Amino acid sequence: MEWNDIQNYLSNIVFGVLLLTMIFYWMSLILFKNPILSEIGKIGSIISNVLLFIILSSRWIVAGYFPLSNLYESLLFLTWTLLSTYLVVEHKTKSKLIGATLIPVALLINGFANLTLPPEMQKASPLVPALQSNWLMMHVSMMMLSYATLIVGSLLSILFLIIAKGKDVSYESLNQNKINNDDALLNSTAVAYDESNSSSQIATDNKLKLLYSIDNWSYRVIGLGFPFLTIGIIAGGVWANEAWGSYWSWDPKETWALITWLVFAAYLHARITKNWQGKRTALLGSLGFFVIWVCYLGVNFLGKGLHSYGWLS
Repeated sequence: MEWNDIQNYLSNIVFGVLLLTMIFYWMSLILFKNPILSEIGKIGSIISNVLLFIILSSRWIVAGYFPLSNLYESLLFLTWTLLSTYLVVEHKTKSKLIGATLIPVALLINGFANLTLPPEMQKASPLVPALQSNWLMMHVSMMMLSYATLIVGSLLSILFLIIAKGKDVSYESLNQNKINNDDALLNSTAVAYDESNSSSQIATDNKLKLLYSIDNWSYRVIGLGFPFLTIGIIAGGVWANEAWGSYWSWDPKETWALITWLVFAAYLHARITKNWQGKRTALLGSLGFFVIWVCYLGVNFLGKGLHSYGWLS
């Protein structure tokens, strides 16, 4: 069996494990509310993360270059960084709600890489001269790290809007319900918000505490991903100048990377200087989720520009 076949086999195992992990998380959240099920899901996430690390490391060793040269490798790297970020956030919050929200996204990304991309795109191939640069690792790895962390933060913003159910949650109401241990707000007690088993006031307080924590962690994670995005864009400009003699050429990918940067810059600006919190910033963060995917995949599939894979065209 060839090494590429072994890697594809391991990647398919990752897909199966992530599918089971998602089922366990959803069962623990919706049906049985059993912490054992969420722990099994967490173990599945760790197994998937380790297998992805083995796949990426082996491609690096066998091919002799950092495994971010094509769409398949970048999707695997994005899945790995997304799982790593989620595991850190879940460890801090002790919340099964995080896994139930993020694992389906990781599953879709891995499934797209394994089941949709043509087999020839999944194989490691020699680098073209423009990619034979040390800036490849710096630029692409920073962009993937930023995508993963920003996706997590944006999903938390979307989760905030879903739980708020269209109601405006003001900055004052969130602060009035703040407790000392922010990391504990997303635990099973806060998540198990149920009006039928609680008084109206207690249920409302628990819901506001949950919303405050989601909003707070969304801000933390986006604040971490934004510097990665900035470094990645700067490194890409240096690499472009080395390869093509121009720092910026308004390539579609570059343009959408700038749009992505501006959206999250607006989010952080609103949080830091305007003291926005709650629904208004959650809307900005949610917009960022869709902008990231247009930047990462949408413009690539047009078959135009220096960053295009163009297999759909």
